[in-house]
Amino acid sequence: QVQLIESGGGLVQAGGSLRLSCAASGRTFSSYTMGWFRQAPGKEREFVAGISRNGLNTYYRESVKGRFTISRDNAKNTVYLQMNSLKPEDTAVYYCAQSGLAVIGRTTGAYDHWGQGTQVTVSS
Repeated sequence: QVQLIESGGGLVQAGGSLRLSCAASGRTFSSYTMGWFRQAPGKEREFVAGISRNGLNTYYRESVKGRFTISRDNAKNTVYLQMNSLKPEDTAVYYCAQSGLAVIGRTTGAYDHWGQGTQVTVSS
């Protein structure tokens, strides 16, 4: 049974930083592409960042480029999202997701397992 457990969310002032973690279990972590998505109230879930199986390739949505960094530690079965220079518009529930595709998908349909989400709130 695949489990993805996010942690690291919280309340932070604009300009601050948070580091999200997602611990995976249940199948060989290094065999899967990983992604981070977010969903704000009343909005659709949107892609934030993705990372390839070996960690060498990453992809970001335009609005977080230069501020967010996705990384993974395959020895620890964990993917991270370092978020710097946070803005109020980054406020959302953040989800990690796992994909069996070799490419970094940018839609929810590309991912077949999801975590429960962690709340990130950025105050102005």
